[in-house]
Amino acid sequence: MAEPAAAGLTRRERLLLALIAGLTVVAGVLHYAGAPGVTAFAVATGALAGMAWIVSFATEQVGERFGPAVTGVLQSTLGNLPEFFVVVFALGAGEIVVAQFSLIGSVLANALFVLGLVIVVGARASDDGIMRFGRRLPSDTATLLLLSVFIIALMGLSLATGDKASHHTRAISVIGAVVLLLVYFAWVIPYVRGEGRREGGVPPRLPLAVSVTLLGVAGTAAAFVSDWFIAELDPAIHSLGLSKQFAGLVIVAIAGNAVENFTGLVLAHKGQADLAISVVKNSVAQIAAFLFPALVLVSLLFTTQLTFSLAPLYIGALVLSALAVWQVTGDGEASAFEGWALVGTYAILATFTLYE
Repeated sequence: MAEPAAAGLTRRERLLLALIAGLTVVAGVLHYAGAPGVTAFAVATGALAGMAWIVSFATEQVGERFGPAVTGVLQSTLGNLPEFFVVVFALGAGEIVVAQFSLIGSVLANALFVLGLVIVVGARASDDGIMRFGRRLPSDTATLLLLSVFIIALMGLSLATGDKASHHTRAISVIGAVVLLLVYFAWVIPYVRGEGRREGGVPPRLPLAVSVTLLGVAGTAAAFVSDWFIAELDPAIHSLGLSKQFAGLVIVAIAGNAVENFTGLVLAHKGQADLAISVVKNSVAQIAAFLFPALVLVSLLFTTQLTFSLAPLYIGALVLSALAVWQVTGDGEASAFEGWALVGTYAILATFTLYE
């Protein structure tokens, strides 16, 4: 079937792309010129969020050819590129706290803050104040999140009691990572195959080749920007008097997940509840059951290695957050009140990390 004629970029989109390109150039100049930490970090953060927007926009154009399942998985996978690079460069710099907290921060930021705001916006866009969506995806992603949290919680209990297994944290983490990846693929492949090509709807405005080129350029640029971002992170948080836990859980997590922040809210405002939930919930499941375990295996190549060992406070936060998300979205509908409850939960957790 022939692809419909492309309408091309709007004037606003062209200006936004030019702005992001300029911001990225400035971030590079500030980094290599040795500019003050806070200034360079702020610009790098903006550039990283900009790269995430480009990935989101190009992915949405590709995803218009398919339905919510394929689009949600695709946006989550490519939208997490900045997050992947941030963690890789953090591990390379020996910043294990930043690496860990950017990952669990991404899970918690998406599962609580972003999902909560999406529900608030989606509920207000609904005629009766209730956001309704399919039940399968929330149920599946809750299962994946609970499995990931199960490994983390058992690891914490083992280390707290000092049993024999606590002396094999690295080996258990590697085995757990492999298990998580196998379960994730056992879910995602049938999930994507179960939905065919989208029929009707709004055709993509960009040709496939242009969308793929944008994805490639943004993904490559995200690697450089992530390197600058990590390099400027340490002096910036020292200047601002922030903890690395807060930086990873809040600043890195929100900047690295700008795709879900932007796309989910826009889709919810448009009344596209299933697609909005798909983008956010896919991201939660993918970070917890794909990105985290994949980076545990990748970290074997570095001197600083990533494991599922976390401080008790954050183990408790993950367990309670997984239960809260399951309770709010498990029935396929949510009100603005429930969305604000998720946002409030994230705000309380961020306050704890501020004083770490």
